[in-house]
Amino acid sequence: MVIAIAILLICVLLAIGVSVPLAFGGVLILLAYTAGYDVSGFLATGHWKMNSVILLAIPLFIMAGDIMQRGKIANPIVEIAELMFGHLRGGLSAAAVVASAMFGAISGSGAATLTCIGGIIMPHLRKAKYPDGFSAALVISASPLGLLIPPSGAQLLYAWVGQLSVLKCFLATVVPGLILTVMLIIVNFVVLRKNTSIQISEIPQRFFFQLSKKTWTALPALFMPFIILGGIYGGIMTPTEAAGVAVIYAIPIGFFFYRGLTLHTFYESLKDSATTIGVVMVMIFMVLITSRFLIFEDIPGLAEDLIYSISDNPIVVILMINLVMLLIGMLMDDISGIILSASLLLPIAENAGMDPIHFAAVLGVNLGMGNITPPTAPLLYLGAQVTNVPVRDLIGPTMIFIIFAWLPTLLLTTFIPEIALFLPDLLLGN
Repeated sequence: MVIAIAILLICVLLAIGVSVPLAFGGVLILLAYTAGYDVSGFLATGHWKMNSVILLAIPLFIMAGDIMQRGKIANPIVEIAELMFGHLRGGLSAAAVVASAMFGAISGSGAATLTCIGGIIMPHLRKAKYPDGFSAALVISASPLGLLIPPSGAQLLYAWVGQLSVLKCFLATVVPGLILTVMLIIVNFVVLRKNTSIQISEIPQRFFFQLSKKTWTALPALFMPFIILGGIYGGIMTPTEAAGVAVIYAIPIGFFFYRGLTLHTFYESLKDSATTIGVVMVMIFMVLITSRFLIFEDIPGLAEDLIYSISDNPIVVILMINLVMLLIGMLMDDISGIILSASLLLPIAENAGMDPIHFAAVLGVNLGMGNITPPTAPLLYLGAQVTNVPVRDLIGPTMIFIIFAWLPTLLLTTFIPEIALFLPDLLLGN
């Protein structure tokens, strides 16, 4: 009974906008005293679990993403995408999806992708007379690609919690990320095919010259994911070392090549990164303690019994797991959702016959979709601020992308395991 009240209380607090650390912290204190647990034991467990080298990659990736954003490292990527697709009706908005996928491969963050790409591409879309609500909804719907295209901080955390190969978890989300990119572009073209108010740019006479010129300018930005991923997959660097290299690489590129960084903006970047890192680390600490409490109370076992009391059909069980992950994604940010889902649902998924690496891809798609699904979608409200479009104008178009792009991607990823397992098995073996 106490557990049911605690879960309900957490959902209510998160739904009304209480921050994740405060919501979990307050409820945990209540549970600890009502159930008679020693609070110091939980604090020690959280401290011990966070004493991990691999966790250093999270603040480093956060710092790298902020430096890239302020250093205007994404600008040439957007320009290339605009040049290639701008002459098509719906091409410029499709370019936003491609740019989000490319920047997601650099930053590894949905929020950073949305903030950076949304801030750059929205003025171009408005100038070309694209519908405001639809354009902003597409940018928001594409931003979780930063959670799927590696390196992904969320997948790194999942691998850490589940004691799995980081490289395999990274590779598991590549194909789902590419499928989602294609689906978003197709839906975009279908919806805008009859919109005659959109202004279409002409193909430049020296198209290949312009493309090669812009590609040359973008090479330092495009080279970044090759350094990071090549170093990780080639066995040269650990994910933590790769995150440090990303920071070191982004600073001179932002200062001297793209000239988006100044001493002032660099200081602001460090200050904002420190604030974000502090919030994220406190959040991870609180969710870790919550996970420990759930294990003490055998909540994963109780959840499994509840699910199997409804049906023991593996397909139905997996669908119910997907529903729970979607609800978690609607209520929480990706970091908290990953830790809680891995602790609570991974054992149930494995008992239902799902490979833990396959589950990594399903979890990534689920939480990404949950982060943009109304009414409590974190990225949807952030996108409204970034794009200056009211939330009421975003809900309808966002639901179109969820139904016709995100849901098909989720179903394919869930019920065709080879989509997630093909690359890990091919490159790293069984």
